Amino acid sequence: MSRRIVDLTLPIRAHFRWRVERSRTGDFARGDIFEITQLRFPVHAFTHMDSPRHFVPDGPTTSDIPLSATIGEAAVIDLADVGPMTAIESGRLAERAGHVRRGDIVLLRTGWYARRSIDDPAFWLEAPWLERDAAVWLRDRGVRACGFDFPQDYTIRFLLAGEVRPREEHVTHFELLAHGVILIEYLTNTLQLVSPRVEFFALPLFVPDADGAPVRAIAWEAEGSA
Repeated sequence: MSRRIVDLTLPIRAHFRWRVERSRTGDFARGDIFEITQLRFPVHAFTHMDSPRHFVPDGPTTSDIPLSATIGEAAVIDLADVGPMTAIESGRLAERAGHVRRGDIVLLRTGWYARRSIDDPAFWLEAPWLERDAAVWLRDRGVRACGFDFPQDYTIRFLLAGEVRPREEHVTHFELLAHGVILIEYLTNTLQLVSPRVEFFALPLFVPDADGAPVRAIAWEAEGSA
């Protein structure tokens, strides 16, 4: 059976939320034999993985999380009909997620990136968000990781204004990450997925003892699946 790869990863480039410093050494015109690009940016920018240490003082770091946590079978939950400024509640997940199995990675597919550009503040300020009962619903089903193509916590609106809300208001971090469910944030191209189940790979950069890491996220699905 033939398969296709869907790249779910955002490019790392200049962005109003995250400072990206990019430079280059080496110049072929000057006679150098190598060109070397250097990058500096936060590990929680663009498509990335949160380890529990991001939210829990003594939580596991990237060094503690096995690759098996973010590689394997994934259930795609179709939420493409969710509109702007809409809470995603457990009832909606229950209607759409009968195919979720214990131990799955779950990908929440809203296609939000296709309705608001990630370069526009509206991407963050008008997005749908996950309610607490929905996060608990996922946790109770024993998922090991959860990927989002939208800013999943309502509190992002306050963070953009420089206000940090209490811990418990950061719902997915409080109800999922703090309980060991790895978060994979800012996926893109999710509307290209046509199967309810795919093979998913989120390979984090090996940054020892860190609270997160950039990932190259891809889905591998059978051609013609639906």
